Amino acid sequence: MSRIGKLPIPVPDGVKCEVKGSHVKVTGPKGTLEGTFLPEMHIAFEGNEIVVTRPSEAKEHRAFHGLTRALINNMVVGVTAGFEKTLQITGVGYRASIQGKNLNLTLGFSHPVSIEPPAGISFAVEGTQVVKVSGIDKQLVGQVAADIRALRKPEPYKGKGIRYSDEYVRRKAGKTGTA
Repeated sequence: MSRIGKLPIPVPDGVKCEVKGSHVKVTGPKGTLEGTFLPEMHIAFEGNEIVVTRPSEAKEHRAFHGLTRALINNMVVGVTAGFEKTLQITGVGYRASIQGKNLNLTLGFSHPVSIEPPAGISFAVEGTQVVKVSGIDKQLVGQVAADIRALRKPEPYKGKGIRYSDEYVRRKAGKTGTA
């Protein structure tokens, strides 16, 4: 039995869930999320918790059991608390700023980079070196943060670039001169 899949998902007060077959809609104080899952998975809203069960011990059903439960749990957490990724900008002259809703980055290119947030995503800048990406959809928050990081990945010699706040960048020694 899946250790993740068999856990019921507690639904806090103020969150409404609608389960219609394999379609789940979760509405909370921060917004609404919807998802359609594998039709073979049995999703039930009982009392104030959601329970996901699988029809058989087939390999595919075992694989999707925990996945389905985790995705629904992320929906419930997203509409109550939300998700956030923090990025750090390191490098001389590298900085970030907010202009309206857009995130403006100066990353050593010949032009500034402006990023418009997708629906449901918001940016915050602390100082000029820390960017926070927040929203209710965990997958979308992670994808937007990864897209920003991909603009200037951290390099191993000086550590310049954009990195996650909890990311460790392995540093390399530079060239050594011969005497």
